[in-house]
Amino acid sequence: MLPEIRMAIIGAGVVGLAVAAELAGRHKGVYVFEKNTTFGLETSSRNSQVIHAGIYYPSGSLKARLCVEGRELLYDMCERYGIGCRRTGKIIIAVEEREVEYLEKIREQGRQSGVGDLRLLSRGEIKKLEPDIEAVAGLLSPSSGIVDCYSLMSFLYRQAVEGGVKFAFNTEVVGLKKEVEGYRVQVREEDGGSEFAAHVVINAAGLCSDRVAQLVGIDIDTAGYRLHYCKGEYFSLSPGGKYAVEKLVYPVPGQVSLGIHITPDLEGTIRLGPSEQYVDEIDYGVDESQREGFYQSVKGFLPAIDMEDLSPDFAGIRPKLQGPGEGFRDFVVSHEDGAGFPGLINLIGIESPGLTAATAIAKMVAGLVRKVCGQ
Repeated sequence: MLPEIRMAIIGAGVVGLAVAAELAGRHKGVYVFEKNTTFGLETSSRNSQVIHAGIYYPSGSLKARLCVEGRELLYDMCERYGIGCRRTGKIIIAVEEREVEYLEKIREQGRQSGVGDLRLLSRGEIKKLEPDIEAVAGLLSPSSGIVDCYSLMSFLYRQAVEGGVKFAFNTEVVGLKKEVEGYRVQVREEDGGSEFAAHVVINAAGLCSDRVAQLVGIDIDTAGYRLHYCKGEYFSLSPGGKYAVEKLVYPVPGQVSLGIHITPDLEGTIRLGPSEQYVDEIDYGVDESQREGFYQSVKGFLPAIDMEDLSPDFAGIRPKLQGPGEGFRDFVVSHEDGAGFPGLINLIGIESPGLTAATAIAKMVAGLVRKVCGQ
């Protein structure tokens, strides 16, 4: 007879933590399994720490809806519990006249998704807000901001633990099999391996979420669940008062990412990034030879910058469902009962704006859990 638990959450990134915190106290026997030594060591801690407004995503998509909902939930949580964050606002800039029409399209797309506070800016208005930025026009998003990711994840972790959730770090899920009642879960730990039965499995494994889905027997290519790793590198700017940027400053977005943007953090460090490069392996090294490319990308709208101001900082990997040259792909938040796997909830392709949307995703998952459990 296998030992039994009620729910297994696979992955302790910000989304897995948010789900655990949301389920804590409502359900007994909730366990989180994380292959790393602690929570949030991958995508969740290797990003711009931006709170997105919900501008960029097609109206009606999960990314748009959950970002708008999650943004306000996140601000409220940070204010209520003293988690570091700031509504910096964001300016999306047009460096050339031909880009102005894209700002208007972005504003309309944001409006359709419920982001009603967007405002077009003239060159003079940009200069009043950010004197060191050069642009012919801009789009101001007052509800964009930044958050201390580590403080946020620490809070969610504490909420989950205080609500009775158990965490198993250094524990990788290596087997997942559908049984008559629930799932047989096989894990690999530092001192060996073990198996147990879980009634509900929530796959929040981030970069490994497609492989977890594959473990149970889902054809990830047929389902459209295969992930593509997109690496983004960051450079930081040397301090010293040469320039001051208080708001997030973004170029007009490209097809793969939102472009190399300027992001001040809560400690005053100014970063540039991320770059975009599809890769086959997970590698967090920063290529110093990219310095000139970063410099060329931003000198048009931050003319005071010199190439020697840039220092390699960190890199992250985005788990994209969208492959090279492909169009928009939405989050996968799916109870897989229709595929023959009742009780399995897959969260796949949770890239940006996953940090902003994490609490809203957690509420959506909790709703699916209620349906599974009949509660």
